[in-house]
Amino acid sequence: MKKTFLIAALLAATLATPVNAAEAPRLVQRDGHHALLVDGKPFLMLGAQAHNSSNYPKALGKVWAAAADAHANTVLMPVAWQQVEPHEGQFDFSFLDVLIKEARQQDKRLVLLWFATWKNTGGSYTPDWVKLNGKRFPSMLDRDGKPNFCFSPFGEETLKADKRVFVALMAHLKKIDGDKRTVLMVQVENEAGTYGLVRDFAPAAQAAFEQPVPAEVVARQKPKAAASGNWREVYGDYADEYFHAWAIARYIGNIAKAGRAVYDLPMYVNGALRDALEQPPKPWQGNFASGGPVWDVIDIYKAAAPSIDIIAPDIYTADSEAIKANMRLYQRPDNALWVPEIGNAEGYARWIYAALGRGALGVAPFGIDYFNYANFPLGSKRADKTMVEPFARVFGAFRPIQRQWAQWAFEGRTRGAAEGDDRKPQSLDLPGGWVAKLTYRQWQFWDLAWDSKDERPAGTEQPGGGVAIAQIGDDEFLIVGQRTRVRIEGGAGASGFMLRAEEGSFDDKGRWQMERVWNGDQVDSGLNLMAEPIMLKVKMARAR
Repeated sequence: MKKTFLIAALLAATLATPVNAAEAPRLVQRDGHHALLVDGKPFLMLGAQAHNSSNYPKALGKVWAAAADAHANTVLMPVAWQQVEPHEGQFDFSFLDVLIKEARQQDKRLVLLWFATWKNTGGSYTPDWVKLNGKRFPSMLDRDGKPNFCFSPFGEETLKADKRVFVALMAHLKKIDGDKRTVLMVQVENEAGTYGLVRDFAPAAQAAFEQPVPAEVVARQKPKAAASGNWREVYGDYADEYFHAWAIARYIGNIAKAGRAVYDLPMYVNGALRDALEQPPKPWQGNFASGGPVWDVIDIYKAAAPSIDIIAPDIYTADSEAIKANMRLYQRPDNALWVPEIGNAEGYARWIYAALGRGALGVAPFGIDYFNYANFPLGSKRADKTMVEPFARVFGAFRPIQRQWAQWAFEGRTRGAAEGDDRKPQSLDLPGGWVAKLTYRQWQFWDLAWDSKDERPAGTEQPGGGVAIAQIGDDEFLIVGQRTRVRIEGGAGASGFMLRAEEGSFDDKGRWQMERVWNGDQVDSGLNLMAEPIMLKVKMARAR
């Protein structure tokens, strides 16, 4: 029987699937593609991460307002060790109770961010009784024996205490949310690793460094020198940073395993990035957070922390080639692409198309919050609606089809791109042998090659184009995008022409609602997607 992907049948099946609220969120993988199943169906996280200091009940109003304006369906919220265990052994989950109650009222899902032993390499989110007891909760030591600002991953009491409170947190979460499943995932620690120090040189750490590299690490992280031996013997100049990655990953994995034993939710770690364009990567030279989950130690994290599902990139570089490289390096058959942090400056909004087109589980701009704080230069200079609007436009386009898009991505039928810094044309190989040719800074009607004035549309002074395309039927595609000219042409294995292009949208029942058919002037110069995101359903015809 001829293989088809009819929209009506797919959407009807998706919408008719009974919601299984008793089924916990879980990650699944098939043929190298991933999905986060929520209520038994693939779910697309259109995320909004709150500021670090918005994890208090009275601050939530500014978070919900910004998330609503952004059309986000998921809010990423810190929960800090210092606020849930201000006194040892005395747990206070009142913020978590308020957070979950209000999230349900706002019709938002949650991802919890556990700020504990490490938050951006430091321990500022630990309770005072941890900070002030350096003997019981030791810091890392440098080569000269001087303490570093970062807690040691070999601190047995630190691990014991962090694990105990995390288990209590997960047990409480199961008690109050085990039936509703408001919380989808948990991030364990935050941007672990150390700047300025390659690893811990304290006696316990040094003793472990001199031990043979664990077999599970050698099996995944290719040796640089000898096939076995201690860390220096196996990994040479990379030994210190690889050892540190193993030590931190083992620590985090231990906490995650204990937490999942009481409430099994997907868990991930996020990483401050190293240079993705440095190929091959050079040994650490103080230029990134050593020991953190950077791209070249993903295998070490997988070996040392099997209870962690995803190693995720926090993207704050503005360089388009580096952004593409990081997405490519973190998306692997054994690692779903999930971007839990990306800058909230306007230029980052276009990368949502690229990420979701690649099949990402979701994207969450950081600082989608009306708290009067702007994290420029990593993000926007503003903390108001002008900051939210670029992301709202993109999320608003995907929000009506969030479930369908997640399903298409899981089936490997989505592609995406963002306008590069060089503003050059791009192409996407589509299922069925078709190719989408993409150009930028074009008018809706006309080809700039015809006009010696080379006048460009207003608003295109900086890169802002993006497009995501899904195959929704035989030779049929859904195009979502902005500031991009799209031409679908025959490639290897396909030749033909565009039969029909419809502009429209999906209603709340997943049914396509056509607004108009594009023809004549609207297609002669290609399909031109302007400043406001638009949705087109395009049917191609094979050559006769």
